[in-house]
Amino acid sequence: MSKLRAIALGLMVAASLLAGCDRRAPAAPRQAQQRPTLVLLTSLPIVFGEKFGVDQGGSALLTKLETRYRVRPISVADTASLKGVRLLLAAHPYAQPAENLVELDKWVRGGGRLLLLADPMLEWHSELALGDRLRPPPGFADTGLLAHWGLRLDAPDERGPVERTVEGRRILAASPGRLVGGCPTEADGLVAHCTIGRGRATIIADADFLDERGVEGATTAGNLDWLVDELANLEL
Repeated sequence: MSKLRAIALGLMVAASLLAGCDRRAPAAPRQAQQRPTLVLLTSLPIVFGEKFGVDQGGSALLTKLETRYRVRPISVADTASLKGVRLLLAAHPYAQPAENLVELDKWVRGGGRLLLLADPMLEWHSELALGDRLRPPPGFADTGLLAHWGLRLDAPDERGPVERTVEGRRILAASPGRLVGGCPTEADGLVAHCTIGRGRATIIADADFLDERGVEGATTAGNLDWLVDELANLEL
């Protein structure tokens, strides 16, 4: 075998191996004293189950988050709740009053980092009755925040599971929306990365990918790892 042919064969093998791998290993756990605070604003049963029983708390996502962060749930995204923290996960939150959205925007522009899951058609199964104030809203209640950042959130044309590849990782979503606008997007509008003042916001047009029960019974092991990776990217 000639030297050039051997080199070419080696490059082909290396390319094949890289194609089958994620872009990087999942973000590693941290020692307790090294974990920064992550404030969590959500309508989803991530910290507590829907029945709020002793045996209802602690989702798989919360367990994974707590290997890297000190997770602190908040009920509103106001200045007092965000004071002194740099990272916020807003996972399909309840509608926020206009004054809180102003304060959230100011926090991001001042250097805050936000990962927002804005699902226009939530498929998450709930035992709570329609209209129950504790039930997650059927769609992200955008009262102008995304438009203020130059984005539009479109509802899906069809309902059902959708598989997307985001930076080498296979993600399974349910009826995801599409983000359009001035921020760079990827995966057919599933994700938008915005620079806002001195801060940054990553918006994902789905929240069902967090459901540990899977999407119509199907799961991908990388869904939760992807969320943690996106948070790690915002820390940079």
